[in-house]
Amino acid sequence: MTTTPLHRQLGLTDDEFVRIPELIGRAPSDAELVMFSLMWSEHCSYKHSRRLLRRFPTTAPQVLQGPGENAGAVDVGDGWAVALKIESHNHPSAVEPFEGAATGVGGIVRDILALGARPIALLDSLRFGTLESARSRHLFTRAVAGIGHYGNCIGVPTVGGEVAFDDRYEDSCLVNAMCVGLVRSDGMLKSAAFGDGNLLVLIGNRTGKDGIGGASVLASAELSEDDADKRPSVQVGDPFTERKLMDCCLELAGADLFLALQDFGAAGLTSAASEMAAKGGVGLDIDLNQIPLREAGMTPAEILVSESQERMLGLVAPSQLDAVIAVCTRWELDANVIGVVTSTGNFTARHNGEIVVDIPALALTDDAPAYDVPQIPADAPSPLNLDDIAAPDDLADAWRALLARPNVASKRWIYEQYDHLVGANTIRRPGGDAAVVRIPGMQRALALTTDCAERHCEIDPRGGGRATVFEAARNIACTGARPYAASDCLNFANPEKGNTGWRLAEVIEGLSEALESIGVPIVSGNVSLYNESPARAIYPTPVVGMVGLLEDARTSVGHGFVADGDVVILLGGGRARFDASEWVGDAIGAPERPDLDDEARLIAATLRITATGRVHSAHDVSDGGIAIALTESALAGNVGCHVQLAEDRRNDEVLFGESGGRILVTCAPDALDAIREAAADAPCAIIGTVGGDTVSVEIGSEIISLDLTDARAVYELTLPKAIA
Repeated sequence: MTTTPLHRQLGLTDDEFVRIPELIGRAPSDAELVMFSLMWSEHCSYKHSRRLLRRFPTTAPQVLQGPGENAGAVDVGDGWAVALKIESHNHPSAVEPFEGAATGVGGIVRDILALGARPIALLDSLRFGTLESARSRHLFTRAVAGIGHYGNCIGVPTVGGEVAFDDRYEDSCLVNAMCVGLVRSDGMLKSAAFGDGNLLVLIGNRTGKDGIGGASVLASAELSEDDADKRPSVQVGDPFTERKLMDCCLELAGADLFLALQDFGAAGLTSAASEMAAKGGVGLDIDLNQIPLREAGMTPAEILVSESQERMLGLVAPSQLDAVIAVCTRWELDANVIGVVTSTGNFTARHNGEIVVDIPALALTDDAPAYDVPQIPADAPSPLNLDDIAAPDDLADAWRALLARPNVASKRWIYEQYDHLVGANTIRRPGGDAAVVRIPGMQRALALTTDCAERHCEIDPRGGGRATVFEAARNIACTGARPYAASDCLNFANPEKGNTGWRLAEVIEGLSEALESIGVPIVSGNVSLYNESPARAIYPTPVVGMVGLLEDARTSVGHGFVADGDVVILLGGGRARFDASEWVGDAIGAPERPDLDDEARLIAATLRITATGRVHSAHDVSDGGIAIALTESALAGNVGCHVQLAEDRRNDEVLFGESGGRILVTCAPDALDAIREAAADAPCAIIGTVGGDTVSVEIGSEIISLDLTDARAVYELTLPKAIA
């Protein structure tokens, strides 16, 4: 029987295995080979996407820290910066959803903490199979529980996010977590090690065998029917220790006791230490016997790659060590000197007095392979033939049925499990276009959202990339905030198969075009590939987490209707179509590719309009079309409306068809002139009035109405019933 070589078992190709001795001048030890396998994995090195990511716009006047550190950061004035990052924990969550999702939250919080920033808000972007599937119901409910448990315990509010259900995610769910933090602009920490003799101090939990190769191994291969066997590779979270670690590190950072700070992420100590050394152009000499262990008998390789949670690696001057230890002791946290900075450029590790690892740090990081992915274009899409889509017999019944779909219905069941008010700075809560969070100590506020147009990305990836950015930007603008910075999480299938590599490149191009058109930089991000099983691959799902800046927190705008007699205005000129819509429930047809100039004009117009102070509500028209947008605003304000819409090909398409570039705005009648003037060159049409206890739409000679009480029951009870 032929035995698979160790390097292949670890995920290294034959060419990569040959390259390692060329870099280090000898054959690697088994421990070193394990380190290379993890650092050269897709999750750690982005070897199939790194070249494509250079396309992103990453610079702007507000950018203080772009990609390359644990998180990005932008200037928000008065000497303060906002740090932001979104990251995936998909594969661990598919294996053990509670711990996978919980530790995903913990990991993204530590990315923000590594900049010396205090985490102030969390968001989550989730994708699961349909709720008819028992497995997907289990993954969904347990992942939500994990997110809620961890976020609630550490005292960081989960203020927003999104969830979608589709059969394409049945085998490979997506759990993306975003964190936003606040730090003094002149107090941001870097992760680069420097200075011969400076000390590496490990702070936090003890190291155990949980998570050995977890995120890096699981996220670099397709999942199979043997997923259950991978549960030992999923990390276990301890949010109470995380909370102490947060407060301890922030105190140390505030006292200037850190020279640098790094999170323990995928590949554990291997990645944390090698990245610190490589960024600083120095070496590190580490004594593995100084690392506190949770389990006896751990091998050097296990210690080096353990992904145990709630650990940070600080660089400390010898003269400050006693002060650092004293602070950590007060917070009841272990703090141990495990190594020292050297001038060798090598990552050196000792165990029981013997050198077990001695390799150039750059070999693990900068010298990781980079590949061009195959770019095989998919066939051009064909527009839907409306004759192939049956028209409903009763439009009101169809409206109720659409409102009851899990992708459209209220997500209250989810966000009520999250503490979104802790910290007392949440102004706009979950359920609207974007959350709004006051920046502590300032008059300004942040608007936060995560979005993706995955069906559009499947059909027309460049158009879908644009649509994703503009959906996020419209949601931000509806609150009155200016789109300011973004972080991306590119969730894709195997880039070496079929059209996936082409879709990845095209999505990045579309994202970049849209970001450039509205002046928003990407300051951080994550790539998660191989999200597929032998049975199916996910849709291309490039989630964008966007931050908007609101100059005055008191002026934020909500999405709910406010008062009887208000005028309903439709901004924008998008034309409703069923292609790739929630109505058809599939990635079919040929949705219109967003026009860069039109969308940028609409966002600018929305900001001018909200700046008048005369807007009572603003709501993006997205999934489910204008009928759903009107219903959501009516339910949020507990008041109905009557609108008139122009006839088109079919009334059901007018109601439920989708397109980008449309926003509903309401104002008092005496504000109309100011609103029209502010709209300038953006389409601006009066379509109705607010009032009554129904949402009523008149199209030609037909009037379709939905009672608010009936609508609320359908909208609010769908998710609880689906998982009961």
